[in-house]
Amino acid sequence: MERSKVMMVVVVAAVAFALVVMVPQADATRYIVGANMGWTTNVNYTIWAQSKHFYNGDWLFFVYDRNQMNVLEVNKTDYESCNSDHPLHNWTTGAGRDVVPLNVTRHYYFISGKGFCYGGMKLAVRVENPPPPPTSSPLNEKSGSPSSMYRGRIVLPAVFAIGALWDAFVRVW
Repeated sequence: MERSKVMMVVVVAAVAFALVVMVPQADATRYIVGANMGWTTNVNYTIWAQSKHFYNGDWLFFVYDRNQMNVLEVNKTDYESCNSDHPLHNWTTGAGRDVVPLNVTRHYYFISGKGFCYGGMKLAVRVENPPPPPTSSPLNEKSGSPSSMYRGRIVLPAVFAIGALWDAFVRVW
């Protein structure tokens, strides 16, 4: 009886692991602002951001001299005029290693106060929703590959098998 319980736990764990591995995941990206230069003067952050696509769920990682600079989120007008008097959010933690989650689909505007914005320390990014996953073409019986033809015949029985295993597992415990 004990051996069957152990085997059941192993089977359920294997099935759960397989399901987790098969579920597609969207990967968020953590961008180090300014790459190897970091958040500093004399870097054109507009050019740095041009080649990147920022998606909902990504992160910006600001690395800078904590004794001199800061990271302020401002509106577009304050971004354009380098006005740091009324930031929307002060992301400065004091460590010089600040992480900003890009969790809303919109434009974000960042500057460094204390006059550094005039030296180019300003960044504007547009955050979008991730693109949808690619869609498959309709299945044509003549051109369908064997794997795609059998997929429908495997998924439903697999779901029933997992349900039966779960039911057996619950009854044993």
